[in-house]
Amino acid sequence: MEGVTVPLVRVKEKYQVTLPASVRRKAGLAVGDLLEANVKGKKITLTPKSVVDRELALALEDVRKGRVYGPFSSAKEVIQSLHREAKKLRKR
Repeated sequence: MEGVTVPLVRVKEKYQVTLPASVRRKAGLAVGDLLEANVKGKKITLTPKSVVDRELALALEDVRKGRVYGPFSSAKEVIQSLHREAKKLRKR
């Protein structure tokens, strides 16, 4: 890495480290963001991660598997669809 300044980070008493501002800006980090820590040999890699709420994750799975209704262009269409589905359930 000739000619490139690499910021050094010190491990503090409680094994805490502070990421230099230049590193935080380049990674687009903000206070409260989560980082996934991976170790390979003696190398530690921190990767920004987003956490998805469990209910949202389940809903996204339904969308991926086609278990959705709509889109609807009006409230009337939604109600009609609900009535159709309720009729199917009653027939079971």
